[in-house]
Amino acid sequence: MATYGSTLRRGLPRVVGGDAWPPAGAAPDGIDDAAAVDSVITAAAAQAVPVAAAVEAVPAAPAAASAVAEPVAASSPVGDRALRRGLPRVPGGEPWPPAGVAPVGASVAPAGASATAPAAPAAAMEVSSAAAPAEASPTRSVTDGDAVTGAGRALRRGLPRTAGGDPWPPAGIAPGRRTAAASVAEAPARPVRAGLPRPGAATVPAAEAPGAASATAAAAAVAVAEPVGPRAPLPFTPSVWPGRAASTRPAPRPEPKRLGPFTRGQWAGAVIVGGFGLLFAAGMAVLLVRWLLSLDGLREFLATYPGEYHLPEGAPVGFPAWLGWQHFFNVFLMVLIIRSGLQVRTEKRPTAFWSPRGNPKRKISLNLWLHQSLDILWLVNGVIFVVLLFVTGQWLRIVPTSWEVFPNAISAALQYVSLDWPTENGWVNYNSLQQLAYFTTVFLAAPLAAATGVRMSGIWPKDAKALNKAYPVEWARAVHFPVMIYFVLFIFVHVVLVFATGALRNLNHMYGGQDAVNWTGFWIFTASLVVIAAAWVAARPLVLAPIAKLFGKVSGR
Repeated sequence: MATYGSTLRRGLPRVVGGDAWPPAGAAPDGIDDAAAVDSVITAAAAQAVPVAAAVEAVPAAPAAASAVAEPVAASSPVGDRALRRGLPRVPGGEPWPPAGVAPVGASVAPAGASATAPAAPAAAMEVSSAAAPAEASPTRSVTDGDAVTGAGRALRRGLPRTAGGDPWPPAGIAPGRRTAAASVAEAPARPVRAGLPRPGAATVPAAEAPGAASATAAAAAVAVAEPVGPRAPLPFTPSVWPGRAASTRPAPRPEPKRLGPFTRGQWAGAVIVGGFGLLFAAGMAVLLVRWLLSLDGLREFLATYPGEYHLPEGAPVGFPAWLGWQHFFNVFLMVLIIRSGLQVRTEKRPTAFWSPRGNPKRKISLNLWLHQSLDILWLVNGVIFVVLLFVTGQWLRIVPTSWEVFPNAISAALQYVSLDWPTENGWVNYNSLQQLAYFTTVFLAAPLAAATGVRMSGIWPKDAKALNKAYPVEWARAVHFPVMIYFVLFIFVHVVLVFATGALRNLNHMYGGQDAVNWTGFWIFTASLVVIAAAWVAARPLVLAPIAKLFGKVSGR
């Protein structure tokens, strides 16, 4: 430890920007020997006695003790036994420790008493954070853990007074047996700056008259508990508000409902963007084909192949009544087959099951039963249609009979794309592109859909190992769905061209059985759409279950 000469060690200034304290040149009166001062300070540290009390106990230096305690003697209620008071704990506060705190071991005796009398317990040093921090927050809790504790426990030490020095107060200073309530009651009353109230917390009055606080009020102030809840409000009026997100978090939004891989909004966006893309591509295609058809070579090609060729002699003219009926019933079955097929492909937990009477262990979903039942009706209708085609000679209209069908089909396609429609004379002859499309649908796509559907159905024998090896079910599944996509595209393009190339006349050909431009075929077509829409809505378990019970057993599992 450093020793003193003729001057006392100086500490931090008492005010901001001031000189170090004590003033330069001050020294303990009556103590000229620096070694004596060092021995006193060392002994005080070893015996846990404050330095001021140890210096005061030296017989040869009564004036030295008064010099050490002189800075606070005037404000100390215990005279020359007070500790030296240091810097305030809070800005603008009073020096610390509070006035009236005496060192442990120094007796508070009347004037003239012996300085070497045995040490007695004195008033404890107040270490409560309620004396100073209470000025910053009126709701600061004052508990025994923060205030003076029982004797024998070390005092909480703070920052050093000098750079590189030991923490303050020095080691050995301990609190006395003074209670926290008494410390609060005897502390000088100072006005407390009132802040904003905390929700659900008791507050301490902002100002009290000197001497008005009683022991009961002091004890109640000590018992104020730190509130638990939202953070303390600002001690000043805020000018910027952070909003609800600063202290609360909004509830997470529910996951949007998905239709397949996308939500409804994503599907709508995909349809809009895809529609504009298709329109742009179609416009570019029309401009390109029109430019190609303006060339001399393609002009000669269109003159040689106008889009159709002459049918053989004896080909029928017009459409019989049975063909119109077959056309309606085929559309009716195709629409319901596509709907039920999509339901079977996407359903995960069927709501109802169907079992045949002869085999109750075999169960299929009610949607699959509807799909297979419609397939059987469609196959029966298709067989009747093909038989009537060959019986009446109508097959000559949809079966190519000349190789000229291919260049004429290309010519018809170029005319469709250029929006300069080829000559329509469907009552007598289809153009080559129509003939190829109808032939593919009736004689290729329909048999392929039937063959793959039978392979995946319960009609197919499960124990025929050789047959199953020659025709695996994986092949059928890989082909069946693309065939359905072909039928969807064919129906869409077919309906668009019917309305774009003379709706009333074309509808009369298909439904009215006459080559005229009137509304007869249109109203028959409208009635057929009503029937198809009603069947679409009725194709649900509530309506299908009574029908399915006629052919087997319907159950919920």
